[in-house]
Amino acid sequence: MTTSDARAVVVRYVEAVRDGAADVIRDSFAEDATWHYPGSLPVSRVWQGRDEIVDAFLGSMGTVFVPGTMRIDLVGTIAEGDRVVAEWTAKATTVTGAAYDNRCLGVYTVRDGRITSVVEYADTHHVAETLFPGRDGRGVQPEGVVEGP
Repeated sequence: MTTSDARAVVVRYVEAVRDGAADVIRDSFAEDATWHYPGSLPVSRVWQGRDEIVDAFLGSMGTVFVPGTMRIDLVGTIAEGDRVVAEWTAKATTVTGAAYDNRCLGVYTVRDGRITSVVEYADTHHVAETLFPGRDGRGVQPEGVVEGP
């Protein structure tokens, strides 16, 4: 796979996320792909396999935003061989009414036309405050804090 082929796979994936093209999103990943979201958030871990990545990780993130408010813009990519670094912005309104506005970076590995691994970096403090408000870093509700309506 050439560098330009690997870049095209990642760009196609990011554009599919932007456009809400679920079939292209699923098709972008190898069956045994991994996605590592570092940090101490409720979603921070290594997600294993295409189904878990698409259905459990990406799918669950979609439930925290008001439908139709997500805007993804690809800032740029840098590619070398089968590795591609992509930078994008993500803006939306959360279901709690917060303004989500994050700049993210993913390090993708692509083999045989599919994404085999991702390590994603973002402002996890912003993610915690907007997507998991009132929770500690592990997503646990602190004692005495009452969940919203």
